[in-house]
Amino acid sequence: MFWYWFWVGPALLLAALSVRNAPRRSRYIRSRLREAPAKFPPATVIVPVKGEDYGLRQNLAALASLDYPDFELMLVAQSAADIPAGVLPARVRVVLARAPGESGGSEKVRNLAAAVRASRISSQLLAFADSDARVAPGWLRALAAPLREEGVGASTGYRWFLPEASGPARGWGFWSLLRSAWDAVSAGMLGAGNCPFAWGGSMAILKNTYFEAKVPDYWREAVSDDYALTAALRAAGLRIAYAPGALAASHEPITARGLLRWTRRQLLLTRVYCPRLWWPGLAAHVFYAGAMVASAIAIGRGHRLALAALAAQLVPGMWKAYERARLARACLPAHDKWFRRWGWTHAALSPVATWLWLLALAGSAFGHSIEWRGRRYRLRRNW
Repeated sequence: MFWYWFWVGPALLLAALSVRNAPRRSRYIRSRLREAPAKFPPATVIVPVKGEDYGLRQNLAALASLDYPDFELMLVAQSAADIPAGVLPARVRVVLARAPGESGGSEKVRNLAAAVRASRISSQLLAFADSDARVAPGWLRALAAPLREEGVGASTGYRWFLPEASGPARGWGFWSLLRSAWDAVSAGMLGAGNCPFAWGGSMAILKNTYFEAKVPDYWREAVSDDYALTAALRAAGLRIAYAPGALAASHEPITARGLLRWTRRQLLLTRVYCPRLWWPGLAAHVFYAGAMVASAIAIGRGHRLALAALAAQLVPGMWKAYERARLARACLPAHDKWFRRWGWTHAALSPVATWLWLLALAGSAFGHSIEWRGRRYRLRRNW
């Protein structure tokens, strides 16, 4: 009994604590979605490109068609060979960083820094998007709105994986849906108050803040643009505000092998650049998984109380996953059809996602390098 409750007791406590902020997050998101500021600063939207991405042409077209009064869209790459043919929209500036000999930091971060330097003088806001995500017309307005508030250094959206049910995604449907459920856990960390991180595929910062917070210095040796920017803002005493209207959709499918490699890479970056998120995550999932195993063994031995304990552990997580999907549906009304068909999978796959989290956390506990777009980078934190 001691060992059973050693695992199950903390898991039940964590499950109960995990849902305590859900109502506050819901109120915050719905309030943000209703706001409609009248004035927006001139902006530069920067999107790095490195080869072909799933739906790249449509993703860039969405960025070129933003509902925003004054912005320039800037595509940045190291060389022209990195830009696939036939993907550029009519309204875009192309910047070639041409810095292959520079040491330190990732190619993506160097390209972003070069794009900031090349941005037009009149732009007061810098927004960053990923080439593998598709944004809504109001994406930039949503990112700009929180920057008017006192003490806010940057705003961030996030991604939501919406794997398509046709084409290559059909054969990989389970793994693509599992990635959607797995990654949504991180989305659930963003809400009211100071967010624990900014996500580089959907974030914005005022140009003055970018320089005053010394973001270029933090980017100089960094592999991760968003964790470095987060650290710069923390050091400057500024907070990061969540902009739910800047949630971006990704339709990219994935295989089982690709999912394992992708999740490990995400958490390896977290372990090196933001260990204060990685360690609690590891501890929580060790107890979650351990409690599931302990309850399964106890149920097999005929202990009916263990079945109730297992339900008490799993139900809060499944309910929270359902709530995340419900709020994401409000943020992405253009994808309502997907949520009506597949939104329930987030709750159903929540227990499976727990084990994927544990597997990815264990895999990311070792190593100090990642491979990204054909290049290998050694990770080190210089702040």
